Amino acid sequence: MEKIFFEIEKDGFYGTYYINPKESCCAMIGLFGDDPNDYMAKCGAKWLHDQGVNVLCMSPGKKNYSHVNCPLERIETAVKWLKNNGNKKVGIVGMSTAGMDALVAASFFQDITLTFALTPSDFVWQGFEQGNKDGCKEWPIPGASTLSWKGKPLAYMPFIYEHPIYWQKIEEETKDSGDIQRSTCLFIDSEKVREHPEEEMIKVENIKGRLFLVGADDDSFWEAGKYIRRMDRRLKTRPHSCEYTTLVYEHGTHFVLPESLLRKALPIGLKFVLRFIFKAAKDYPNECEATRKDIDEKLSKALKEWREE
Repeated sequence: MEKIFFEIEKDGFYGTYYINPKESCCAMIGLFGDDPNDYMAKCGAKWLHDQGVNVLCMSPGKKNYSHVNCPLERIETAVKWLKNNGNKKVGIVGMSTAGMDALVAASFFQDITLTFALTPSDFVWQGFEQGNKDGCKEWPIPGASTLSWKGKPLAYMPFIYEHPIYWQKIEEETKDSGDIQRSTCLFIDSEKVREHPEEEMIKVENIKGRLFLVGADDDSFWEAGKYIRRMDRRLKTRPHSCEYTTLVYEHGTHFVLPESLLRKALPIGLKFVLRFIFKAAKDYPNECEATRKDIDEKLSKALKEWREE
């Protein structure tokens, strides 16, 4: 794949532009993981190429999945670059924490006209770092948000647990669960302490074009299904111009990705591998596969219609 690399210091954002070999005037920003050059990002880019678009994969930094006051201006700069370099339309897709990032970015920047938010929350989180600190692989940052705008942290939901209890709670919930990680307690317990003030909720009603909210009720990281239903209620009670679709599945795990995208990453033994990552994939392998296939069909159709309209 022909690529163009971007650095924060030189270009204003960190990313890799994967040019579609069949030429396209549409591009998707892909927020797939730790680094725009890692295996998952490349698989995501290949899947999006199959859908007929160019792809700009981005992350907060090189091999970095920490989220601490990450400037939204980076996505704004990336959108402008894409529009100035042959792309008439720009969309965004984010999975996991980046599902939240994708929603926030789309609510800020009206040039984004197709948004796929996979396992998103409907609120902004407290900032966190990943690595190794006091035996913990992740920890919250006091006073920091995941995202910032014009040098100021966005309003966020503070986690009730501080370091090191934050990670200890994850380990406690994960133990004997059958999931590679369970962290729902961080969100459930934090929401029990206080209601979300309006300022920390994502303004999904500001999103333009088409919006797809995708999640499963058996998500082991957070309550994606619950958050998507809240966004549905919000959109039903507020003026908005986007055409939105909510896809909440009973079974699907945290990996609510198109089946053919995951098959690029694991062409053989996908269902076998997933059963060791998520208990739901072990208990309901066929149902989870059916979820991924349905997502594949619906998102592929949406991309085709977006390109051609």
